[in-house]
Amino acid sequence: KLETRGVITGYRAVVDPEAVGKPLAALVEITPLDPGQPDDAPERLAHIAEIEACHSIAGDASYILFVRVATPRDLETLIRDIRQTAGVSTRTTVVLQTFFENRPLAV
Repeated sequence: KLETRGVITGYRAVVDPEAVGKPLAALVEITPLDPGQPDDAPERLAHIAEIEACHSIAGDASYILFVRVATPRDLETLIRDIRQTAGVSTRTTVVLQTFFENRPLAV
C-alpha cells in the first residue's frame, strides 16, 4: 500500500564504503564563479559517480555535495574536476568519522 501511494519509492542495498575501496568521505560546498551564468551545476555534475548527493542550500554556497573517494589524491582530482566541469569555486570539509547516516524515516 505504501508503494502504491508513492511513500516507498524504491529499495537499495546499503554498501560498506570501505569494502568497495572508497573510505574517504567529504562535503564539498560549491558556488558559481559567475553569477550571471545559468545555474546548471547539478546537471553538469550529475555524471560524476563519486558525487553521492547534491543539495541546494541556503547560506554562502549554492550547493553542497557529498562525495566518496579512495584517497586524498583522488579527492584532490575530484575537486579539480568539479571546479572545471561546473565553473564553480569549492570549499571542502573532510569527514573524519560518521556516527550515523541513512536513518530510516518514520512512517
